[in-house]
Amino acid sequence: MALKIDFSYGGRRSIYPALLCDEHDRILVDCGYPGFLPKLERSAAEAGVPFGEITGIVVTHHDYDHYGALREILEKYPHIRAMSSDFDAPFIDGTKQSLRVSRIMEIWESLSDSARDAAKTLKKKLDAAKPAPISLTLRNGDVMSWCGGTEIIATPGHMPGHISLYVRALKTVITGDALVVAHGKLRVSDIHHAVDPKAARDSARKLLEMDAEKFICYHGGVASRHEEGTAARLWRKSTQGSGHS
Repeated sequence: MALKIDFSYGGRRSIYPALLCDEHDRILVDCGYPGFLPKLERSAAEAGVPFGEITGIVVTHHDYDHYGALREILEKYPHIRAMSSDFDAPFIDGTKQSLRVSRIMEIWESLSDSARDAAKTLKKKLDAAKPAPISLTLRNGDVMSWCGGTEIIATPGHMPGHISLYVRALKTVITGDALVVAHGKLRVSDIHHAVDPKAARDSARKLLEMDAEKFICYHGGVASRHEEGTAARLWRKSTQGSGHS
């Protein structure tokens, strides 16, 4: 299922963390911005899952809107196991500096004064995501037991270590930022925010060509293949525009 988290950020917005539930586990996929724990607790409770029942959190990549609340979650619920790709783990636990911050510093001298002001604002937001320990790293092709078998899929591009999840029994893909729903249609996430635009497009194509009926996108919510059409048509639509970062 997808949890809908509404918030104000330059206007009314929503994110859609996914929640996988079976008889053994409650797995949350991505966990919002810093300070979002109360919103997550409320949304999970409304979905019939007390937050204390969650056993694990998968972070699809180390952008601050996807792991920003992780540290506060683990401090309050220390039994929860945090997971990410092996590439992203050192960025989330603070061993390495965020790639977004590194890119800002690399081009700092070439920025105009106004661009530097914008970069400072972005860096401040990125720095607000506090480091949090990762207890299990995931790799492409790993199959977790959740919901009868959930495959980890490497979907680099938006970020090099980005992962998505394929819940086989439900024929559902949890896309992270590899795909978004914009104007009711599946799209490649905003290429301007991709570290590697070509890889981002290739990853989006890979997901769209999978044997999936439903796509849960962190930005935009849920899209059904029956509503959208064939994978080829989906791909043509996805390249005509882009959605959120």
